[in-house]
Amino acid sequence: MSTQSERLAQFRALHAPGRILVLPNAWDAASARMAQELGAEAIATSSAAVAWCHGYADQEHMPTDTALAAAREIIRVVTVPVSVDSEAGYSEDPAKVAQHVLALIEAGAAGINIEDGTSPPELLCTKIRAIKQAAQSRDADIFINARCDVYLQNLVPDARKLEESLRRGKLYADAGADGLFMPGMNDLSQIRAVVNTIDLPVNILIMKTVPPIAELKAAGVRRVSAGALTGRAAFGAAHHAMKTLLSEGKYDAIFATSGDCPNFNALFGD
Repeated sequence: MSTQSERLAQFRALHAPGRILVLPNAWDAASARMAQELGAEAIATSSAAVAWCHGYADQEHMPTDTALAAAREIIRVVTVPVSVDSEAGYSEDPAKVAQHVLALIEAGAAGINIEDGTSPPELLCTKIRAIKQAAQSRDADIFINARCDVYLQNLVPDARKLEESLRRGKLYADAGADGLFMPGMNDLSQIRAVVNTIDLPVNILIMKTVPPIAELKAAGVRRVSAGALTGRAAFGAAHHAMKTLLSEGKYDAIFATSGDCPNFNALFGD
């Protein structure tokens, strides 16, 4: 089995200029292994979907021990690099955030997502620096994908969103981030502006209004994530099948997709 440093090097290579990393986010060991079997070059987790399948709401309601255990389960069953969605680090205290990320490094994670949310961007900068310094003290490193929530959370008026995103992107790059995640951004001209201004691999979140992957790649985007949408798709299919079974006594919805389920006994067997 490869070491964390080897997986990190592999993960960095997947963000090289001229290529694009497509991540169908996972929420448990089964979904992660399924993504790998289908050709995913790396696994990214969705904090929302992980929280839901453990009985918690998104936005840091899940205990850090639960989040860490879920990450370990995913890392255990795949051979490709894993990036763990760590929300805002589960603390306002940069030192505590760094300690949590050190535990993820020890578990074998190659990367994390960490977001600014509605907090001042300077706080995320401090967290990024604390993570990098703590990792360096252990002769280790991790790929930090800094999530800028200007578009996703409508933090400023539309006319100022690009300007504010560029400002934050530069701050995060200077703090030591390895990638810039821009969820909510869907305009190709604005995406190109971020790609051309910020010297980091840019990550876009898929949405109905986001251009196809080929167009994103042509614009210089190097990473595309599904976020919670793959989890929603799975839970949505199960919801429809259960509802049909319970309300109509019919099985068609169950059999419509159950045949696509991988043979997990074979995948996880000895």
